[in-house]
Amino acid sequence: MLGVRVDCVDMDAAVAQIEGFVGAGGRHLVATVNPEFVMRAGDDGEFARVLESAALCLADGSGVVWAARRQGCRLAEPVTGVDLIPRIAALCALRKFRLFLLGAAPGVADELARRLRDQNPGLEVAAHSGSPDPADDGETLRAIEAARPQVLLVAYGAPRQELWIDRLGDRLTDVAVAIGVGGAFDYLTGRVPRAPLWLRRVGMEWLFRLARQPWRIRRMAVLPIYALRVLAGRP
Repeated sequence: MLGVRVDCVDMDAAVAQIEGFVGAGGRHLVATVNPEFVMRAGDDGEFARVLESAALCLADGSGVVWAARRQGCRLAEPVTGVDLIPRIAALCALRKFRLFLLGAAPGVADELARRLRDQNPGLEVAAHSGSPDPADDGETLRAIEAARPQVLLVAYGAPRQELWIDRLGDRLTDVAVAIGVGGAFDYLTGRVPRAPLWLRRVGMEWLFRLARQPWRIRRMAVLPIYALRVLAGRP
Protein backbone atom coordinates (compact mmCIF):
# COMPACT_ATOMS: atom_id res chain seq x y z
CA MET A 1 0.00 0.00 0.00
CA LEU A 2 1.96 3.00 -1.35
CA GLY A 3 5.08 1.00 -0.60
CA VAL A 4 4.11 -0.17 2.91
CA ARG A 5 3.09 -3.77 3.56
CA VAL A 6 -0.23 -4.33 5.31
CA ASP A 7 -1.24 -7.90 6.13
CA CYS A 8 -4.79 -8.90 5.24
CA VAL A 9 -5.77 -10.29 8.65
CA ASP A 10 -8.73 -9.54 10.91
CA MET A 11 -8.73 -9.35 14.71
CA ASP A 12 -9.11 -13.09 15.30
CA ALA A 13 -6.33 -13.92 12.86
CA ALA A 14 -4.07 -11.24 14.37
CA VAL A 15 -4.49 -12.63 17.88
CA ALA A 16 -3.86 -16.17 16.60
CA GLN A 17 -0.66 -15.06 14.85
CA ILE A 18 0.54 -13.25 17.97
CA GLU A 19 -0.08 -16.39 20.00
CA GLY A 20 1.95 -18.33 17.44
CA PHE A 21 4.81 -15.81 17.62
CA VAL A 22 5.06 -16.28 21.38
CA GLY A 23 5.06 -20.03 20.98
CA ALA A 24 7.76 -19.86 18.31
CA GLY A 25 10.07 -17.69 20.41
CA GLY A 26 12.47 -15.23 18.85
CA ARG A 27 11.52 -11.56 18.46
CA HIS A 28 8.59 -10.23 16.47
CA LEU A 29 7.48 -6.65 15.86
CA VAL A 30 3.78 -6.05 15.27
CA ALA A 31 2.92 -2.66 13.74
CA THR A 32 -0.53 -1.08 13.72
CA VAL A 33 -0.45 0.79 10.40
CA ASN A 34 -2.64 3.82 9.73
CA PRO A 35 -2.52 6.29 6.79
CA GLU A 36 -0.14 8.55 8.71
CA PHE A 37 2.31 5.61 8.99
CA VAL A 38 2.08 5.06 5.24
CA MET A 39 2.72 8.69 4.38
CA ARG A 40 5.55 9.07 6.89
CA ALA A 41 7.26 5.93 5.61
CA GLY A 42 7.35 7.53 2.16
CA ASP A 43 9.56 10.32 3.53
CA ASP A 44 11.41 8.47 6.30
CA GLY A 45 13.58 5.63 5.08
CA GLU A 46 14.43 4.39 8.58
CA PHE A 47 10.77 4.15 9.57
CA ALA A 48 10.01 2.40 6.27
CA ARG A 49 12.77 -0.12 6.96
CA VAL A 50 11.42 -0.88 10.44
CA LEU A 51 7.88 -1.38 9.13
CA GLU A 52 9.17 -3.70 6.42
CA SER A 53 10.99 -5.74 9.10
CA ALA A 54 7.79 -6.25 11.11
CA ALA A 55 6.45 -9.77 11.44
CA LEU A 56 2.88 -8.47 11.20
CA CYS A 57 1.47 -5.14 9.93
CA LEU A 58 -2.15 -4.62 10.95
CA ALA A 59 -4.68 -2.34 9.26
CA ASP A 60 -5.27 0.25 11.99
CA GLY A 61 -7.63 2.84 10.57
CA SER A 62 -10.55 3.07 8.18
CA GLY A 63 -8.31 4.66 5.53
CA VAL A 64 -6.08 1.59 5.45
CA VAL A 65 -9.07 -0.78 5.37
CA TRP A 66 -10.53 1.21 2.46
CA ALA A 67 -7.27 1.01 0.52
CA ALA A 68 -6.89 -2.69 1.34
CA ARG A 69 -10.35 -3.45 0.02
CA ARG A 70 -9.42 -1.77 -3.26
CA GLN A 71 -6.69 -4.39 -3.56
CA GLY A 72 -9.04 -7.30 -2.88
CA CYS A 73 -8.53 -7.71 0.86
CA ARG A 74 -11.86 -8.50 2.52
CA LEU A 75 -11.40 -6.77 5.87
CA ALA A 76 -14.63 -5.94 7.69
CA GLU A 77 -13.09 -3.38 10.02
CA PRO A 78 -9.77 -2.01 11.28
CA VAL A 79 -7.63 -3.92 13.75
CA THR A 80 -6.86 -1.06 16.13
CA GLY A 81 -4.48 -1.03 19.05
CA VAL A 82 -7.32 0.01 21.36
CA ASP A 83 -9.35 -3.06 20.40
CA LEU A 84 -6.34 -5.37 20.28
CA ILE A 85 -5.11 -4.76 23.84
CA PRO A 86 -8.08 -6.38 25.65
CA ARG A 87 -7.81 -9.39 23.35
CA ILE A 88 -4.08 -9.64 24.02
CA ALA A 89 -4.67 -9.41 27.77
CA ALA A 90 -7.25 -12.20 27.61
CA LEU A 91 -4.85 -14.33 25.55
CA CYS A 92 -2.02 -13.75 28.02
CA ALA A 93 -4.23 -14.69 30.98
CA LEU A 94 -5.38 -17.87 29.23
CA ARG A 95 -1.94 -18.99 28.05
CA LYS A 96 -0.02 -17.71 31.10
CA PHE A 97 2.03 -15.29 29.02
CA ARG A 98 3.52 -12.37 30.93
CA LEU A 99 2.50 -8.92 29.66
CA PHE A 100 4.26 -5.56 29.99
CA LEU A 101 2.78 -2.10 29.37
CA LEU A 102 5.30 0.61 28.51
CA GLY A 103 4.66 4.28 27.84
CA ALA A 104 2.04 7.02 28.22
CA ALA A 105 2.08 9.61 31.01
CA PRO A 106 3.19 8.55 34.51
CA GLY A 107 0.55 6.41 36.18
CA VAL A 108 -1.47 5.63 33.04
CA ALA A 109 0.14 2.27 32.29
CA ASP A 110 -0.15 1.28 35.97
CA GLU A 111 -3.85 2.10 35.96
CA LEU A 112 -4.43 0.12 32.79
CA ALA A 113 -2.51 -2.82 34.27
CA ARG A 114 -4.86 -2.80 37.27
CA ARG A 115 -7.92 -2.73 35.01
CA LEU A 116 -6.63 -5.59 32.90
CA ARG A 117 -5.90 -7.68 36.01
CA ASP A 118 -9.45 -7.09 37.25
CA GLN A 119 -10.86 -8.14 33.87
CA ASN A 120 -8.58 -11.15 33.48
CA PRO A 121 -7.99 -13.09 36.72
CA GLY A 122 -4.53 -14.60 36.85
CA LEU A 123 -3.03 -12.16 34.35
CA GLU A 124 0.63 -11.34 35.02
CA VAL A 125 1.10 -7.76 33.88
CA ALA A 126 3.66 -5.11 34.82
CA ALA A 127 3.90 -1.47 33.77
CA HIS A 128 6.37 1.38 33.42
CA SER A 129 5.92 4.84 31.89
CA GLY A 130 9.47 5.12 30.57
CA SER A 131 10.50 7.29 27.66
CA PRO A 132 11.90 6.80 24.14
CA ASP A 133 14.87 8.98 25.15
CA PRO A 134 18.05 6.84 25.10
CA ALA A 135 18.98 8.40 28.47
CA ASP A 136 16.08 6.45 30.01
CA ASP A 137 16.89 3.11 28.38
CA GLY A 138 18.73 1.68 31.39
CA GLU A 139 15.84 2.15 33.81
CA THR A 140 13.30 0.89 31.29
CA LEU A 141 15.31 -2.20 30.43
CA ARG A 142 15.79 -3.05 34.10
CA ALA A 143 12.02 -2.85 34.65
CA ILE A 144 11.35 -5.10 31.66
CA GLU A 145 14.06 -7.58 32.61
CA ALA A 146 12.61 -7.88 36.13
CA ALA A 147 9.15 -8.70 34.76
CA ARG A 148 10.39 -11.07 32.00
CA PRO A 149 7.40 -10.49 29.69
CA GLN A 150 6.76 -12.43 26.54
CA VAL A 151 4.48 -9.67 25.19
CA LEU A 152 5.40 -5.98 25.31
CA LEU A 153 3.01 -3.14 24.41
CA VAL A 154 4.75 0.19 23.73
CA ALA A 155 2.72 3.41 23.82
CA TYR A 156 5.25 6.07 22.78
CA GLY A 157 3.45 7.07 19.60
CA ALA A 158 4.68 6.53 16.06
CA PRO A 159 7.36 6.44 14.86
CA ARG A 160 9.12 6.63 18.23
CA GLN A 161 7.67 3.38 19.55
CA GLU A 162 8.63 1.34 16.47
CA LEU A 163 12.11 2.88 16.33
CA TRP A 164 12.57 2.22 20.06
CA ILE A 165 11.61 -1.44 19.62
CA ASP A 166 13.97 -1.77 16.67
CA ARG A 167 16.83 -0.06 18.49
CA LEU A 168 16.58 -2.14 21.66
CA GLY A 169 15.19 -5.38 20.25
CA ASP A 170 18.36 -7.38 20.86
CA ARG A 171 18.28 -6.42 24.54
CA LEU A 172 14.65 -7.48 25.10
CA THR A 173 15.72 -11.05 25.70
CA ASP A 174 12.43 -12.51 26.99
CA VAL A 175 10.12 -10.51 24.72
CA ALA A 176 8.75 -12.58 21.84
CA VAL A 177 6.24 -9.97 20.61
CA ALA A 178 6.51 -6.18 20.81
CA ILE A 179 3.59 -4.07 19.58
CA GLY A 180 3.41 -0.30 19.13
CA VAL A 181 -0.01 0.87 20.32
CA GLY A 182 0.15 4.67 20.16
CA GLY A 183 -2.34 6.41 22.44
CA ALA A 184 -4.32 3.27 23.27
CA PHE A 185 -3.53 3.39 27.01
CA ASP A 186 -5.21 6.79 27.28
CA TYR A 187 -8.35 5.53 25.56
CA LEU A 188 -8.57 2.35 27.62
CA THR A 189 -8.21 4.24 30.90
CA GLY A 190 -10.85 6.80 29.91
CA ARG A 191 -8.47 9.75 29.81
CA VAL A 192 -9.38 10.33 26.19
CA PRO A 193 -12.97 9.47 25.14
CA ARG A 194 -13.40 7.21 22.15
CA ALA A 195 -15.84 7.80 19.32
CA PRO A 196 -19.28 6.17 19.66
CA LEU A 197 -19.53 2.72 18.12
CA TRP A 198 -21.74 3.88 15.26
CA LEU A 199 -19.13 6.43 14.18
CA ARG A 200 -16.41 3.79 14.29
CA ARG A 201 -18.52 1.43 12.19
CA VAL A 202 -18.95 3.99 9.42
CA GLY A 203 -15.24 4.81 9.42
CA MET A 204 -15.54 8.29 10.93
CA GLU A 205 -13.64 7.85 14.18
CA TRP A 206 -10.96 10.17 12.81
CA LEU A 207 -13.49 13.03 12.68
CA PHE A 208 -14.46 12.51 16.33
CA ARG A 209 -10.78 12.54 17.32
CA LEU A 210 -10.21 15.73 15.38
CA ALA A 211 -13.16 17.43 17.06
CA ARG A 212 -11.87 16.44 20.51
CA GLN A 213 -8.19 17.10 19.72
CA PRO A 214 -7.90 19.93 17.15
CA TRP A 215 -4.10 19.73 17.27
CA ARG A 216 -4.42 16.55 15.19
CA ILE A 217 -5.17 18.68 12.13
CA ARG A 218 -1.45 18.94 11.38
CA ARG A 219 -1.09 15.17 11.42
CA MET A 220 -4.27 14.59 9.43
CA ALA A 221 -3.29 17.06 6.72
CA VAL A 222 -1.69 14.16 4.86
CA LEU A 223 -4.98 12.25 4.55
CA PRO A 224 -6.24 13.91 1.34
CA ILE A 225 -2.85 13.28 -0.30
CA TYR A 226 -2.96 9.67 0.89
CA ALA A 227 -6.46 9.19 -0.56
CA LEU A 228 -5.51 10.72 -3.92
CA ARG A 229 -2.40 8.53 -4.19
CA VAL A 230 -4.40 5.40 -3.39
CA LEU A 231 -7.02 6.34 -6.00
CA ALA A 232 -4.30 7.04 -8.54
CA GLY A 233 -2.54 3.78 -7.71
CA ARG A 234 0.72 5.62 -7.13
CA PRO A 235 3.58 3.92 -5.22
